[in-house]
Amino acid sequence: MGNKETLGLSPKSLNALLRWAKGRSTRAKVAAGFLASLVMIVVMRFTVNNSSHFYLLSESCHAAGILLLIRKLMSQKSCSGLSVKTQELTAIFLVARFICSTNMEKNIHTVLDLLTLFTTGWVIYMMRWKLKSSYSKDMDTLPIYYVLVPCAILSLLVHPPIHTFPLGGPMFAFCIYVEALSVLPQLRLMQRMKMIEPFTAKYVFALGVARFFAWTHWIIQTYETRGAYFFLIGNGYFWFFALFLAEVVQSFILVDFCYYYIRSFARGQYWVDMPV
Repeated sequence: MGNKETLGLSPKSLNALLRWAKGRSTRAKVAAGFLASLVMIVVMRFTVNNSSHFYLLSESCHAAGILLLIRKLMSQKSCSGLSVKTQELTAIFLVARFICSTNMEKNIHTVLDLLTLFTTGWVIYMMRWKLKSSYSKDMDTLPIYYVLVPCAILSLLVHPPIHTFPLGGPMFAFCIYVEALSVLPQLRLMQRMKMIEPFTAKYVFALGVARFFAWTHWIIQTYETRGAYFFLIGNGYFWFFALFLAEVVQSFILVDFCYYYIRSFARGQYWVDMPV
């Protein structure tokens, strides 16, 4: 993710910020985090001309996270600390999103999804066969049907009206719902391991950064269209509410890890400590 100088914040300044946050209430921390994020979004709103670039950045951050995993697998010849179930859920929602994108858009997002799908498939292959002796199977215990079954049922009940291809609406909703929960097996595995090695931590942190850019895209598009953007991606309040809730759930799943990642970075720790 770059060295400490390129991030613009020194470990000393980050430590001072964390000490300040430690003495504040949860409400104050949430408010400060929200305010800081809002300031960053406002700055980006006036420095980036096309808000669709933020969605592209979100997808690029996800792809960068996968590349970090590939580097780990190739350099360390080990997949310790990685959840193959998160990778399988990722591959599933990427397949669904690629099918939707092919039938609806066929643009740069389609290409990015295809590349990310291929690299994710390679990671799964390495974990399941080539490096399976280092796979932490006893800690990667969250069944993926716990995610897939509820998402499939919800996607049939609540989805946007897409008629360009059969089951377009439910498939699009399914990929959104699965993406929101796909990182759960990885986070559960990391909490059980307690100590997270750098490549895995950077991968999950990249997913958190991707979420931030996705939210930036949402907020700016909503502002620029005076709320009409909500109804360009769905029809009716149920679909919008389900989509918005999926975004919120995914963000809250990742924000806790991102906090511990930044805290470990500020302390100069090579590994990331997770709470029990």
